[in-house]
Amino acid sequence: MRRVVAISNGKGGVGKTSLTAGLAGLVAASGYRVLTVDMDPQGNLRRDLGYPDADQGFNLTSAIRDGAPLVPLRGVREGLDCVPGGATLSDLPATFISRSARGDVMSGLSTVLGQVRPEGEPHADYDLVLIDTPPGEPILQDLVLTAADYLVIPTRSDDASIDGLVTVAQRFMRARESNPGLMLLGVLLFGVGARSTRLRTTVRAALDDILEGAAPVFESSIRYLESAAIDIRRHSLLPHELEASQLAEKSERLARLRNREGAGAERLLSRDASGLAGDYNALARELLEAIAEHENHRLLTNPAAAAGA
Repeated sequence: MRRVVAISNGKGGVGKTSLTAGLAGLVAASGYRVLTVDMDPQGNLRRDLGYPDADQGFNLTSAIRDGAPLVPLRGVREGLDCVPGGATLSDLPATFISRSARGDVMSGLSTVLGQVRPEGEPHADYDLVLIDTPPGEPILQDLVLTAADYLVIPTRSDDASIDGLVTVAQRFMRARESNPGLMLLGVLLFGVGARSTRLRTTVRAALDDILEGAAPVFESSIRYLESAAIDIRRHSLLPHELEASQLAEKSERLARLRNREGAGAERLLSRDASGLAGDYNALARELLEAIAEHENHRLLTNPAAAAGA
């Protein structure tokens, strides 16, 4: 059974794309079949995952608007397929406005996602679909929330980011009118200092107050590490891949020094991404456990609905 998770906030720069890529690659590396969908006209997910930008969101736009087959890029990582975004997605709001029937557009993403399957497995399904959602286009956000089973809201600790959280929480409440199964899975603190314990506690309390207990705040958080962020984008390495690359580079550097060859040029700016990789590991585990807990509760309270999902 596939689980479609939207990652959304009404403000940019809060880690949506980084989270989509990092979680997708990590979950796929654990043996799951994962699909990412980049619904952002900026198409920045390709930078983190390292796939080409030639499509510019054309296939995704055609699939939603015209019912064309959705054709993901296969094998971006082992077990990970990707649907690119890009500038062509900017055409969708105009399509929405020009059509009198809202439903034929708003259900488009849900419809095409229901049809796409992992390559060579026509009777199988993706275990997890992660959708990177743009911050500033309400119609594209509505498309995603109509198609999703779960919503994750990342936020930084500044007031503008928290305002964006409130905005997407309000869109979530409206989306439930047409998609009553949509669940707000949790709020994630992104880009906080590794030792900012008091700050994390304060922000968690503020978020709980804003949301009035409507969603948990994840115990996991993603720390800020600028040099690692640069390496991730520059080399299209996910946090767990960056950690492995750092260890390999360190071994090569020590080998050169032992052989009196000099340290040599270093490819990576960051030296230790183990903490960042650990943050993503903890978050992936917490997210999957939260989904499993919700599905088990749904099975116990409504067996017929769970069986039909």
